[in-house]
Amino acid sequence: MIKYKLICNNCKNKFDSWFSSSSEYEKLKKLKHLSCNFCESISVKKTLMTPNLTYTKKKDILKIKNEKTANIKNKIKEYQKFVKKNFDYVGENFAYEARSMHYNKKKSKGIYGDPTNEEIKELSEEGIETDILPWFENKEN
Repeated sequence: MIKYKLICNNCKNKFDSWFSSSSEYEKLKKLKHLSCNFCESISVKKTLMTPNLTYTKKKDILKIKNEKTANIKNKIKEYQKFVKKNFDYVGENFAYEARSMHYNKKKSKGIYGDPTNEEIKELSEEGIETDILPWFENKEN
């Protein structure tokens, strides 16, 4: 079976139709058995269609998914490496240090740490900007 998107030259209506083969479509067109389902004109032709792509194996889908996951993980590792190199780790003192920098107008190296969600919310309410980055420890050998 093959599905074609058809268009009526008369009313410009587009519709789909199934055929047993492409030769079957040609045969029906030649015999003038194809008609528009809206205006019943026999001036119908095939139009451009997007291909219907499907994966036949779950392995292919999993492979693509694993590749995307690996790419994302690698990008996060790059960010982590950059942060560790260019920022000071302050651990659980993050909220205190962020306030100190904000209110005392200290010009210093950026910080990163382990604030709670509540602390992040409070900092935001005080007008202190923070960003959350996904973070994971590399446990792979």
